[in-house]
Amino acid sequence: MLEFGTSANGAAADLIKDATDATFMADVVEASREVPVIVDFWAPWCGPCKTLMPALEAAVTAARGKVRLVKVNVDESQGIAAQLRVQSVPTVYAFWQGQPVDGFQGALPASELGKFIERVAALAGDGGLAEAIAAAETMLDEGAAVDAAETFAAILAEEPGNAAAFAGLARAYLAMGEAEKAEAFLDTAAPEMARTAEVEAARAQVELAKQAANAGPVGDLTAAVEADPANHQARFDLAQALHAAGQVEEAVGQLLELFRRDRDWNDGAAKTQLLTIFEALKPTDPVVLKGRRRLSSMIFA
Repeated sequence: MLEFGTSANGAAADLIKDATDATFMADVVEASREVPVIVDFWAPWCGPCKTLMPALEAAVTAARGKVRLVKVNVDESQGIAAQLRVQSVPTVYAFWQGQPVDGFQGALPASELGKFIERVAALAGDGGLAEAIAAAETMLDEGAAVDAAETFAAILAEEPGNAAAFAGLARAYLAMGEAEKAEAFLDTAAPEMARTAEVEAARAQVELAKQAANAGPVGDLTAAVEADPANHQARFDLAQALHAAGQVEEAVGQLLELFRRDRDWNDGAAKTQLLTIFEALKPTDPVVLKGRRRLSSMIFA
């Protein structure tokens, strides 16, 4: 299983620690070559320090390994404080690749502190999450659904709001034949995540999988349509059966023909089914591009 940043089970000392003149090089300069390090210069007698420090600790913990926090007591570590020209406390520096790159003095409001943490975390990019998602998608394409599910789950542990990983995990459940589990998982999505394109696509795939479980024989339905081209229900059922059989383009063709014949049949079921299929596919899929063009031409004819 891939691991990213600091896991929820990682020791707190990996994220937040105290440093001295003797350990500053290792704890800050060298450590910042892997992940941005925020240094809080403080003193026991400093009132604003007592406000800033817990807020910093909370913000760094919430960042889940994207940044680390090192606390330096200037009364005990005067050498490094003098070297960095710390003239008042609290003073905060952010280090990346061994160099101070950002900072501030005094206590910041929570909103400004959050922006500072985000800005510093962004210095290191996404920590390889994009590459991990791409790897998980490859696993899924190659039939390794279990491995893909584990990878998507690891990404979500690192970044719970990652819609691509959330949807990917649902699709991995689906690929393992667990449509009900996939649907239940998608139902746990927060409202803002539920509206993302990735999650909507996964939900469309689950809906199509549920339909496939009840799809009739392609041959019998084809014969029924050929015997009576005006049998809209048979044509709609044939489209579902074709999609279940992996004949997506043919399914879209039948639905477009149904829409052409009677766009209002069954409360516009043909259009609804077409949009579900389009949503489940990638936007650049030739079937989607061609199908949307044909549907638009009929709608606006």
